[in-house]
Amino acid sequence: MTLRKRIFDLFFASILVVVLGPVLLCLLAYLLIKEGRPLFYVAERMRGQSEPFSLWKLRTMTVVDFDRGVSGGDKLARVTRTGAWLRSKRLDEFPQLWNILRGDLSFVGPRPPLREYVERFPDIYDEVLKSRPGVTGLATIRFHKHEERLLERCESPDETDDVYCRICVPRKARLDLIYQRNQSIWFDIDLVFKTIVNLFNRRSRIKST
Repeated sequence: MTLRKRIFDLFFASILVVVLGPVLLCLLAYLLIKEGRPLFYVAERMRGQSEPFSLWKLRTMTVVDFDRGVSGGDKLARVTRTGAWLRSKRLDEFPQLWNILRGDLSFVGPRPPLREYVERFPDIYDEVLKSRPGVTGLATIRFHKHEERLLERCESPDETDDVYCRICVPRKARLDLIYQRNQSIWFDIDLVFKTIVNLFNRRSRIKST
């Protein structure tokens, strides 16, 4: 990560912590009343071949003793009503401001993968993770909705894993590498802006249905 990109992340993350801090506190109080503890979902993600970190989110699913792989249709029943609302507005990702301040994430970059996929596709992630993982990115904007639709149709963990590995991993990697070759502060600002626009468009579609 370049010094300019790091300064960009720290500057805007600090502003958002101040602005969104009261909102996060209200969300935590609401979650505590509606869903109880734990309030956060903390999971291992990778920012390099041998660089794990703890990714923070607001909890949106019921807790189970064992979980693996990405979320597909086989896990939809575990998404709580409050969790579905948080996901629809991406409010569950507020705690990732902490990951940005720590340097685990950037605002823009490839989404941080699970260790199992980094180990299964080392050649792909060796290239992709030369960029610091991000909260949003080119692959998020261009492919996320399609990925959601693909995985929602999956009815078992094995089917989810097959679709994710066969379709999602290579397509997202291609987009992440396009971002990597063209990365600049202005490109990052453009992608953040497009993420916000997509979020409001998504909220408008939800209200109209």
